[in-house]
Amino acid sequence: MRIQEWPSAERPREKLLARGATTLSDAELLALILGSGVRGHDAVGTARRLLNEHGPLHALLEQPPARLLRMRGIGKARACALKAALELAARSQMAELERGSAVTDPPSAGRYLAQKLRGRPHEVFAALFLNSRHGVIGYEELFQGTVDGAEVHPREVVRQALQHNAAAVIVGHNHPSGNAEPSPADRAVTQRLKQALALIDVRLLDHFVIGDGKPVSMAMRGWI
Repeated sequence: MRIQEWPSAERPREKLLARGATTLSDAELLALILGSGVRGHDAVGTARRLLNEHGPLHALLEQPPARLLRMRGIGKARACALKAALELAARSQMAELERGSAVTDPPSAGRYLAQKLRGRPHEVFAALFLNSRHGVIGYEELFQGTVDGAEVHPREVVRQALQHNAAAVIVGHNHPSGNAEPSPADRAVTQRLKQALALIDVRLLDHFVIGDGKPVSMAMRGWI
């Protein structure tokens, strides 16, 4: 049965218009981006298959375009639409942070860093530089490493903080393995960063570790 033959209240487009996007499942939202299915499957069925084979949702969306193009049901137009949707979400999150108020909510910064760093094939260490009101004044990817580590130099973080005239910093890095549990090395570099930044009167507000699930906040763990 084609989606057009479904009861009106169950069609993804009508459901979104009547009840809002939050009422749709991952497959239904993905189906709206795909627009149509493949032979023998409607858009929702195609979306469900893609999620079953390549999901969860964030794992599918964060695939590089070349890999998306190899998936049945995703051509150039759909691959571009998926990557554009992900980038729009990241830019929307950044716009929210730039307004300042969102930075007082740690999960907002964690979500933004996750959108930037999750799915990278190697470790990337990044920083959000904040003004005295905790509004974002800059985002920098400072260090890149291997699949299991990145060397972090506190003096470079200090240099960038001075260059941005920052009053506070939030840092984050990804674990390509998907396990977001901070390592002893992660905790040690956090303390080194906190001490180095304190010498120039800049506060380290948080250090997020990005994996497959929710970002882990070291501040929430009481480690900052």
